[in-house]
Amino acid sequence: MKSNLINEEFLAQVEMLQSLIKNNVGGMFGGNHQSKTYGSSCEFADYRDYIPGDDVTKIDWNAFARFDKLYQKLFLDERQMHTKIYIDASRSMEYSNLDKAECALKLAATIAYISLNEMDKVSIYAIRDKKVHTIINGMVGKDAYISNIGKLNEVEFSGDCYISDAIMPESVGYGDGLSVIISDFLTDNNYENAINYLNDKRRDVLCIQLLSKEEINPLIRGKVHFFDSENVSKAYRKNINRDIINAYRKAVEYATGRLRDLCASIGASYILACAEDDIADIFFGKMIDMGVLK
Repeated sequence: MKSNLINEEFLAQVEMLQSLIKNNVGGMFGGNHQSKTYGSSCEFADYRDYIPGDDVTKIDWNAFARFDKLYQKLFLDERQMHTKIYIDASRSMEYSNLDKAECALKLAATIAYISLNEMDKVSIYAIRDKKVHTIINGMVGKDAYISNIGKLNEVEFSGDCYISDAIMPESVGYGDGLSVIISDFLTDNNYENAINYLNDKRRDVLCIQLLSKEEINPLIRGKVHFFDSENVSKAYRKNINRDIINAYRKAVEYATGRLRDLCASIGASYILACAEDDIADIFFGKMIDMGVLK
């Protein structure tokens, strides 16, 4: 983008937002610091049948006395989580005077800061066409954040976005944290496979569908010449009347419902955010209401 969007003023706002979150809510994204693998922490997770050679100190003798069968205690492995943030860097995110692109970068910067404050490791990526481009890799601690977060100002928004084709060949980790996808998701390209893939990898998934006010509730009327933002060779000339607007609204409802229902079906988190909204309003007005922040 070649802008100074992520600057000292914005970082001060993020730090204030983090303080408000810490004072008003108990945890970030439902508390994703307990990994989904088993280890040696003191928090009990489950039982399984004892197998000869297992650690005998983890046998539950009370269960043996009750059921006359040996059971092994399993405990949650407490370790550093890895938050991975994917930004749709296609040309369609520059729609509406860059509001969507700028909001996407601010959301990524804010989520990264909050995750780092929860002692997570953070990586941020841009998805452009069928590739995942690393912006920041394995960032840990506030000093690293201050040194690296300005790289978001260099993100270029162009081309198309194939979320599944980009993410699925990548190493995404297994059960070790949160994956966030920030996109308008207004595409015929497949994104369902990527979301299911991340879920199958036992990662927590948060999809932020970012739309502009004009995309949510268009005000244009009359004869209009449209260009496809991701394929400039495609152009349309339409007379925008009430029927066209109603059909468009139904299409948007379908697009948002499609993603929302997918997330609900696999236990992923979903929020619909307006690009023109203040970042604090999105976090407190959307994430808390939707149960993402608890």
